[in-house]
Amino acid sequence: MRSYSVSRFCLALLLIFSTGCVTAQVTPAVSATAPPALSGGDTLLGSYGPYRANNDLLYYHLDVRVDPVKQYLSGSNAIRFRMLEDGTRIQLDLVPTFQIDGISLENPKGKPTPLVYKRIEGRSIYIDFPHTLRKGQVYTVDFRYSGHPAEMGRFGGFVFRKDPMGRPLVNTACEEEGASVWWPNKDQWRDEVESMDISVEAPNEFTEVSGGRFQGKTDLHDGYTRWDWKVQYPINNYDVSLNIGTYTHFSDTYNNLSLDYYVFPEDLDKAKRQFVQVKNMLKAYEHYFGEYPFPKDGYKLVEALYSGVENQTAITYGNHFENGYLGRPKTGIGTWFDFIIIHESAHEWFGNSITARDRSDMWIHEGWANYCESLFVEYMWGKKNGLIYLNTGKDGVKNAMPVIAAENIYATPPVDQYKKGALFLNTLRSVVNNDDEWFKLLHDYYQHFKYQTIMTTDMIAFFNQQTGLELTPIFNEYLRHAAIPTLELKFDESAHTVSYKWDAEEPGFAMPIRVGKSSDWQMVQPSTTKWKTLSTSLTKDEFEVATDLYYVNVRKQ
Repeated sequence: MRSYSVSRFCLALLLIFSTGCVTAQVTPAVSATAPPALSGGDTLLGSYGPYRANNDLLYYHLDVRVDPVKQYLSGSNAIRFRMLEDGTRIQLDLVPTFQIDGISLENPKGKPTPLVYKRIEGRSIYIDFPHTLRKGQVYTVDFRYSGHPAEMGRFGGFVFRKDPMGRPLVNTACEEEGASVWWPNKDQWRDEVESMDISVEAPNEFTEVSGGRFQGKTDLHDGYTRWDWKVQYPINNYDVSLNIGTYTHFSDTYNNLSLDYYVFPEDLDKAKRQFVQVKNMLKAYEHYFGEYPFPKDGYKLVEALYSGVENQTAITYGNHFENGYLGRPKTGIGTWFDFIIIHESAHEWFGNSITARDRSDMWIHEGWANYCESLFVEYMWGKKNGLIYLNTGKDGVKNAMPVIAAENIYATPPVDQYKKGALFLNTLRSVVNNDDEWFKLLHDYYQHFKYQTIMTTDMIAFFNQQTGLELTPIFNEYLRHAAIPTLELKFDESAHTVSYKWDAEEPGFAMPIRVGKSSDWQMVQPSTTKWKTLSTSLTKDEFEVATDLYYVNVRKQ
């Protein structure tokens, strides 16, 4: 299990690019103005209940056969875990469209023991043991299942399609839908296996690509070939992927990191031209955060029919081998690079290496990846262009719901988590007000939390400790309240003064901000409780606020 606690610490993108479209996962899964309707199953699946919390995942071996013609999947998952307390029951998850063919407890000295199980509301499954599993002991459960996967969510979860030439194609995409739409697992973000093996049997005429390091393929002499992959790092269950299709493979290297690309044969030449951008992406992100997180497993792009998803070390790509996003729009900084390569690859650092412990904190994935896009622009074309890119499209942020949703619910936070998350991080950079310190903070934040699951509270504690600033009210104002702060200004031009105060929801919010003239900013620190006054020779129309550096509203009187 990878996780991080505040106590342990104390001991030691709506797809948005330069023209205002919204992130790699295009349509918001929920309304921007109202929370989704929830069922008891959503709560059961989203909560870290007693039968999840009593064990710590160590390892999966997912071993499946896929028939693209019959659109059928069958196989098993060996689930190794350590008990954290004595118990006779654990909880796993699998959608009810699949049949459970049997669940057994492995016995190193004899035959497996069949286990009793029952399906609860939704996809949750309680598994009962005939004797007490003891704290500290390691056990393995073999979960066998079969059925016809049912499509769900924007990208289908697990889908059977035809590629542009009419050939069968199978892909997975499960960030929002959950991995249990196609394989049995503990469908929770906070507990990740330390390593994993993936074995996929596919008809001989196809190539299969999953995350991890390729171990080899075996002809099974029944019309199928088994493809074996080894994941050598912690992995979030939704990052586990399967791709079966008519793929052509080509490869490259970057500083001893293997780069492998799988595309439809007719797209080979276009892919070779477009995928050269991967090296600049790696240069930029390694500059800011450190080495690519999964060097032993390598980096892969796999062509798919949807726009793209950040499956760990096997990112799916469907951006038509063009800059921008799916060929639109045709102008602006966002057309200087391939959005899917830059955004989805950022998730290897934020989302795959550092993972939110609960879905409510998904902005730790999406807001950070959206911010990384602007850092890429800054690395390639300078800070001015990075700021222009980051601020374009801010009018599309709704500010109708908090970025951080309710915990322990299986629901997706609002789409504002992408762009608003990035604008907040840019605001935080301006509060730190020292780029050398800011970039050291980003690097150290990633290095401190890599391969862990965290919450925003862990991030706040780290940022506070490293900067020596009390940033908690600023984090809370932007992430736990819907509206952004408004800087209220009252001008008395006869007295050559301006009075200022924050209108904000978070108690104690007193964020410093630059005002006056961009050629000669003055730093002021308003509060929410009383007006302060500044002498100025500027008129109301001349007086500016650095709204490209801080995501705020301004109200002049």
